[in-house]
Amino acid sequence: MTPLIASILMLGGAVGSATLSTFILTMLAAGAAVLVAICWVIAKEWLERARCRNWPTVSAVVDIASVAYCEPAGGPILNLKASSYNPYYQATLTYIYHYPEEQMGDYSRSFGKKEDAESWANSYKGETVKVHVDPSDPTRSVLREEDL
Repeated sequence: MTPLIASILMLGGAVGSATLSTFILTMLAAGAAVLVAICWVIAKEWLERARCRNWPTVSAVVDIASVAYCEPAGGPILNLKASSYNPYYQATLTYIYHYPEEQMGDYSRSFGKKEDAESWANSYKGETVKVHVDPSDPTRSVLREEDL
């Protein structure tokens, strides 16, 4: 990609300035698209947390605590949740609750080190936690980080 940029910038005359302005506009558009994508992810997560805040809460028991090794797909631009394009460990808490029948849900969190992920996940195994349940769909629940 760098030789392409250098060749565009080294072009002279009217064609060079037209190409340079096209290049600058393209880069600005690409930057705006990435910014919109990042804002979309942040807004979507915020909306979900705000919406479930008013759902009724029930007690749930963490039944399974697991850790999985993950490699980000799509590179650093498409993987907006990873701080960089590095492999990570995803700890998942699977919980069981009754509303009104037995239901199951899960909550995941990412860690840079396997030991940290395992320690965090194992600290919740068998624990009782508070989950928010969608009153219109009891199979849908959210365990908020603030409730851990």
